[in-house]
Amino acid sequence: MTSSPEEPVDHVESLVQHATDNGVSWITLNRPEAMNAVTWDQRERIIALLAAASADSAIRAVVITATGKGFCAGADLRGTPPAGRERIAGDVARTIRLGAQRLVGAVLDCEKPVIAAVNGTAAGIGAHLAFACDLVLAAEEAKFIEVFVRRGLVPDGGGAYLLPRLVGPQRAKELMFFGDSLPAAEAERIGLVNRVVAAHELEKTAREWAERLAAGPTRAIALTKQLVNASLDADRAAAFAAEAAAQEVNMTTRDANEGVASFVERRTPQYRGL
Repeated sequence: MTSSPEEPVDHVESLVQHATDNGVSWITLNRPEAMNAVTWDQRERIIALLAAASADSAIRAVVITATGKGFCAGADLRGTPPAGRERIAGDVARTIRLGAQRLVGAVLDCEKPVIAAVNGTAAGIGAHLAFACDLVLAAEEAKFIEVFVRRGLVPDGGGAYLLPRLVGPQRAKELMFFGDSLPAAEAERIGLVNRVVAAHELEKTAREWAERLAAGPTRAIALTKQLVNASLDADRAAAFAAEAAAQEVNMTTRDANEGVASFVERRTPQYRGL
């Protein structure tokens, strides 16, 4: 992980807590006093933890959550390392590409299923961080805000890519044009959230879902995630070819053979994530 000179590594680790339990990597934003607005250092740590989860066979699912009343209030640019020179053409695009887009891409590209457990307000890049996850759980008090228009900004962090694919272009435009606060129940109704639960049930439900995923055929889930994420950008021929290739790869895994053997032997499969 890379950290800026202002933030010692141990301090950054306290602001993005990490623990592994029963095959689940728990990534917890921990700046409640700032509604978990994410700094440059925090972003880099999250990206590194997601990459580590992909590479670690002992990790079979990931949960991203936060402490306090906010899930993530967006980007905190005060944590950005100083450029040391006057801004030139291309700087903004580069900052977005290497920053918010890398964060959202790290979630989409993680080879393990990622659950967002949204405890409170998710605004701007915080909302897109949640929407990039494979499954989204939200506390009843949670809300989602496409805050960019309120600041005269264009959405970043892949928002204009993610939202139309989740709720369709008309609803996505409504959310982005007006920037209204979207309560968790309404987010569930339109398909941005899988399930809304009472605040005291959020961690328990996230743990149940994550551990269920962690007990599953990890490589098959990873390949399924890749197929679904790519499906809306592919024509039928490309999608069918990708599906066939994924099946070919998956049938070389131990879990696939275990799944078939357990069916033939009429027993519960014991998946190992291999």
